[in-house]
Amino acid sequence: MTSSGTTSPSAPEGDDARPTWNAAWELLLPAAAAPARQRGRMLQSAFREAVRSGRLAAGTRLPSSRELAADLGVSRGLVTEAYEQLTAEGYLRSDRGSGTWVGGAARAADAPRARDLAPRDPGALVDFLPGTPDLSLFPRAAWAAAHRAVLERLPHRSLGYPDPRGLPELRTALAALLARRRGVVADPERIVVCSGVAQATTLLGFALGERGERTVGVEDPGSPEHTALFAATGVRTRLLPLDEEGLAMGPLYASGVRVAVTTPAHQFPSGIAYSARRRAELLDWARAVDGLVVEDDYDGDFRYDRAPVGALQGLDPEHVAYTGSVSKSLAPGLRLGWLLAPERLTGSIVTRKRTMDLGNPALDQALLADFLTGGAYDRQLRRCQRAYRDRRDALVGALHEHVPGAEVSGIAAGLHIIARLPERYGPEPRLLEHAAHARVAVRPLSYYSSRGTEAGDGVSLVLGYAHLTPSDIARGVRLLAGAVRARGA
Repeated sequence: MTSSGTTSPSAPEGDDARPTWNAAWELLLPAAAAPARQRGRMLQSAFREAVRSGRLAAGTRLPSSRELAADLGVSRGLVTEAYEQLTAEGYLRSDRGSGTWVGGAARAADAPRARDLAPRDPGALVDFLPGTPDLSLFPRAAWAAAHRAVLERLPHRSLGYPDPRGLPELRTALAALLARRRGVVADPERIVVCSGVAQATTLLGFALGERGERTVGVEDPGSPEHTALFAATGVRTRLLPLDEEGLAMGPLYASGVRVAVTTPAHQFPSGIAYSARRRAELLDWARAVDGLVVEDDYDGDFRYDRAPVGALQGLDPEHVAYTGSVSKSLAPGLRLGWLLAPERLTGSIVTRKRTMDLGNPALDQALLADFLTGGAYDRQLRRCQRAYRDRRDALVGALHEHVPGAEVSGIAAGLHIIARLPERYGPEPRLLEHAAHARVAVRPLSYYSSRGTEAGDGVSLVLGYAHLTPSDIARGVRLLAGAVRARGA
């Protein structure tokens, strides 16, 4: 015999149902302890509230009337009456021989629902917004197989609180990968596994702020995310212009900043690669001011016309902080990246990482380590490189066919191109209006620049292609060109 309020409820059949039922248990206890004349009414009211609030989800199987009555310390008749009344009202359903369940229509219309704020344009027929890989290329079968294998051999101790820098086996595997593929001087003791480049940038911002840096330089045009992430750490950003070789050195020296955030392998969004001369000049600047170059190597593995240029960090590890992730090669939803900073910043970064989240999930790290050491990651990179090269070619071909006179600039790399459209497609506001009417999502180069809308009648678009099939790419370009013609451009 159980006593009211002192025992766990009888578990319904099925592991999936048990946590949901237990979560609502405490709502019934006041009813069970109520005076006898009020007990039935309060029990029914408590059940209704549990369903309305979502504590009892649709499809949850309830204990039998006998079990629930024993657990609550009330008569079975009281529970049976409550079940029958709530079944009549539609809150519960009862199937002969299979028990009592929360009804599918029981959820109140005003019950809270979680919103999905993931960035996407659900109204677009074709979405050319840059930065997204093809998520259908994620190696589900290989990842699932690695998941099982890693779980079977992972020591129990690895499921405890991790080293905030990351699992040693992952840091070792990352060091080997970055040295081999990107020419990085990678000491596993200085690699910090992060929740993507976003967290790496935030960690750097806090570490730099602790050393008295109040302003960092960022590329213009460049990623708006850098400014937002540094602002969250109390560090301001100063926009620094580019020239045809990379970050312009005159304005950089004149700015007075001692930290500059760069994308030298494939500048975002212009698509240029920093020249060898500019890379050397940038490192000379960092040494002269005792400063730091932050290298965001966001898509350095994806070069289609030649071998990728090695990372800047390999030329001067003490004046370059290097960041990267698997967001373009595997999936951004994994939230796995890395930060490799000069020794003088590493301690502060590790301390901040520990206070932020105590480290990334151990199982995810072990999975990635398995992927790196077993060769699956290299195979995934080759698969993506083939697909993205073909899609870039498809986009260039579609522009030449449907938008005669369009010029594609930047190196053959990454997940986006810059397309300069003929003057007849401008000015920019009118082109964007045509694109919206055709339900083609595009973003102009001016979106990433402090100089705003381009002067004159021409317009440059930043067109992402990695997440689109060749047929979708052709369709999107055809829709855009057709909309411009139809609306009299």
